[in-house]
Amino acid sequence: MMPPSTMTGAAQPATPVNFDVPPGACDCLTHIFGDSTRFPMAPGRTYTPESASIAEIQALHRALHIDRVIIVQPTIYGTDNACTLDAIRQLGAIARGVAVIDENTSELALDDMDRAGIRGIRVNLETVGMIDPAIARRRVQAAVERVKGRPTWHLQIYTRPAIIEAIFDLLVACPVPVSLDHFAGVKMPDGMRHPGFGLVLDLLRSGKAWVKLSAPYLASALAPDHSDVVPLAKALIAANPARILWGTNWPHPNSGRGEGRAPTDIAPLRQVDDGSILNRLPLWAPDAALRKAILVDNPAQLYGF
Repeated sequence: MMPPSTMTGAAQPATPVNFDVPPGACDCLTHIFGDSTRFPMAPGRTYTPESASIAEIQALHRALHIDRVIIVQPTIYGTDNACTLDAIRQLGAIARGVAVIDENTSELALDDMDRAGIRGIRVNLETVGMIDPAIARRRVQAAVERVKGRPTWHLQIYTRPAIIEAIFDLLVACPVPVSLDHFAGVKMPDGMRHPGFGLVLDLLRSGKAWVKLSAPYLASALAPDHSDVVPLAKALIAANPARILWGTNWPHPNSGRGEGRAPTDIAPLRQVDDGSILNRLPLWAPDAALRKAILVDNPAQLYGF
């Protein structure tokens, strides 16, 4: 799944979808990387992706038979949510978004974001390599303070089970829903043995958290079929099928560190076949009614469609 050495652009599905995708299905984790002259990237970003446009995401979802989409603010823009908000505006009623904010983001700005379709804020610890539990706690506590008075919003977190274990009490006490990205950061083959994974299951069972079955290539140690993710997905679904979401992670940014790239060097997007990825959902959720819950009903509840 690693990208080639030349720029190839955002991937489109190569494999046709082989099951009936229910009407109203939602891709709950995507990003838009816009024209850099309109939407400059943050100087302190950790990677620089190729562009990924509205036209391309629309083509993706036509091929996947997906009707709704969540645009998530990527780390490359910092707390400038202009590109994400522009994408929601262009896509219209089928789109909602998740923003990134800081202490300088005013309540009036949050009100404006709410009217524009934002339904939560994201704390991304993993992409920036934040594994210090004390700093993670402070960042999550600050985010909870900003979102606690907005009952239609949620807190989206991308981190690993060890950090989930360290902030478990904050997640249990969070006054708004919590959504955990990318299989809750579990890495196979050993991730299901980590105590933090048991706590993820506890959060699901209690209804305190949602988990996104997104980007299985990030969780898997077995390319290209990612068969080791099957028991992980099934365990998460079994814990509480009403708290499971699905997403592509399109356009599949290659944000990995330690690959000899400077943050300002363009990192080719991963070439992921989202048709093949979506076709794995019936392996994780064989029942059509269960797939409808994951693809349609659950996102409609969390994002307010």
